[in-house]
Amino acid sequence: MTGRTILLIEDSPDDEALILRALKKASVQNQIDVVRDGAEALEYIFGRERYAGRGVAHPAITILDLKLPKVDGLEVLRLIREDPRTKTNPVVILTSSDEHEDLLRSYGLGANSYVRKPIEFGQFSKTVADLGLYWLLLNRVAPDVQ
Repeated sequence: MTGRTILLIEDSPDDEALILRALKKASVQNQIDVVRDGAEALEYIFGRERYAGRGVAHPAITILDLKLPKVDGLEVLRLIREDPRTKTNPVVILTSSDEHEDLLRSYGLGANSYVRKPIEFGQFSKTVADLGLYWLLLNRVAPDVQ
């Protein structure tokens, strides 16, 4: 599996390492770009600040944690969905939050999926691998909006 980039927005170095390891183990060969807070995520997605000149990002999938420093994940999701250039980008919430309100708000803001991070390592790896395989192989993405 190669092609479009995967954007991982994750502030936990441990979870980042587990996600990257699980995707590699599932033979995902797509480039994976990692940003570690919501402000950097918005710079990356909209091609601003340190990412100026690269254009608006249309990753194959954005894996978004909710509990992020600087700008929280729900605000990142809201801004992605508000912009006509990115509103169809697939966004999967991968979070440790088990709060019903986070689930409702995520779907209300247009998340494509909401997955709670499993605590057990084996299940965490399987969940991430399944996510990657589904979104990269089975899901059909909308054409980029210009």
